[in-house]
Amino acid sequence: MNTNCPRCGRAINTAGLCGTFDCPGNGVVWTMPDLSPVKLMTAPAINSIAAHVHNMNTRWWRDPATGYLIERNVGEMLMLVTSELAEALEGHRKGLMDDKLPHRRMFEVELADALIRLLDIAGGLGLDLGGAMVEKLAYNATRQDHTDAARLSPGGKKY
Repeated sequence: MNTNCPRCGRAINTAGLCGTFDCPGNGVVWTMPDLSPVKLMTAPAINSIAAHVHNMNTRWWRDPATGYLIERNVGEMLMLVTSELAEALEGHRKGLMDDKLPHRRMFEVELADALIRLLDIAGGLGLDLGGAMVEKLAYNATRQDHTDAARLSPGGKKY
């Protein structure tokens, strides 16, 4: 495996990318000038956080007996995110405090767990989650089915 990022030449992480904030590959090409500050700040920041979270969780990406990298099962990883969301629902439904961080609500701690897992997936698979999020937010802002009128119409999205 190459030890340098193909985008900027820096040392790479287990995802095969450097994950640094200013790597030219961490941003996205943006065409809406009114959201360019969002692209410049949000996409690289999210990708940098994903790389950091992944680097903190590489133990789950290698065999504990040999230390060799393993191929993670994407379906399994997504279901682990789902299990964290189910735990968040349970905490919210019952109004519980977290058992490991007792000064915090279980709801927010389990949402944090889900976010950690999502960011680890993105960092581990070298996804441009930040760029995809910025683009998706821009797309959603223009969707007709997201307007109040569309939501209030018969068959409209209620939530």
